[in-house]
Amino acid sequence: MGAWGPGISSNDTFADVYGEFFDSFNRGENVTTISAKLISANKDTINDPDDANNFWFALAKAQWECRELDPKLLEQITRTVESGSDIEVWRRLDADEKTLSKRHVALEKFLDTLRSERPKAKQRKKKRVRQPPFEKGDCLTFQLKNGNYGGAVVLESIRDTEYGYSLLATTRINQVRKPNQSDFESAEVLRLNYAAFDDRPCLNWYYPLRHKKIEDLIEKVTKIDIQIEYKIENSKLGFMGDFEIWVIGVANQQFESEATKPRSKNRLTIKTLTKIRKWKLW
Repeated sequence: MGAWGPGISSNDTFADVYGEFFDSFNRGENVTTISAKLISANKDTINDPDDANNFWFALAKAQWECRELDPKLLEQITRTVESGSDIEVWRRLDADEKTLSKRHVALEKFLDTLRSERPKAKQRKKKRVRQPPFEKGDCLTFQLKNGNYGGAVVLESIRDTEYGYSLLATTRINQVRKPNQSDFESAEVLRLNYAAFDDRPCLNWYYPLRHKKIEDLIEKVTKIDIQIEYKIENSKLGFMGDFEIWVIGVANQQFESEATKPRSKNRLTIKTLTKIRKWKLW
C-alpha cells in the first residue's frame, strides 16, 4: 500500500486520491461528480483488501473538508474503524504491536473528525499562473568569482503554467569582455567533473522561486535562434530553484577545479542544442 507511517494520510493511495480530488475541485467540479469519477477510476484499489480503506479514508476526508461528507460513507468508515478490520489489515501486513497501537489512535481521531462539523467549507484555490523570467533564445551573462563574464542560454521557456520553468544551458564562457551573440553561438556547454559530478552537462529546468532576489546578478545581452523544441514532460534533465547556486555557483566551482584537474574531454556545443541538423540524402 506504500505506507510510510501509521497516520491516516501516511500512504501513497491516500495522497494520490486526496490530491486528485482537490485538483478537480479547484478546476470547478462539484463534490458528487469528483467522487463518482474517483470511484470509477480506482476499482482495482477499491477491490484490494489491503488498500481499499486508504481510498475511502481519503475520499471521506476530502468530502468532509468540503462539508459534503456522504452519510453512507461515514457509516462505512464507522464500521471499518469500530470493527477493527483496518487494524487486521495492518496486522496481516506484519505491523508490530507498537505500530498497531499508533494506527488505532489515528483511526479513532480520524473518526472523531469525520463526526464533527467543519466550521467552514474548504474554498477552491485559484491556480496561480507564472510566466518564466526569460524568453526562449535569451543569452544571459553574469559575473564569475574570478571577475570574468560567464554565460547561459535559455533553450526553452514554458509559459502560462503554475511554475514558469525555463531550460538553461550553462556555457563554458569565461572571459574578460562581455560576451556577444557570436560568443554564445560558438560556446560549449559546461560539463561538471568536480567533486562527485561525473561529466554531467549543465542543463537544468529553472524554477524561478526566488528569482526576484537574484535577478540583479543576471543580464540579458542578446538573443539567438533556437530551432529545437524542448518539452518538460518526462524530461530526464535536472531541476533547480536557485540560479545563483546552480548556474553561477557551479560554474565558479568547475572553473576553479580545472586549475588542478583536467576538464572533461567530451564536448557538447550550444549549436548542437539549438540547430536542427539537415541531412543530405544521396
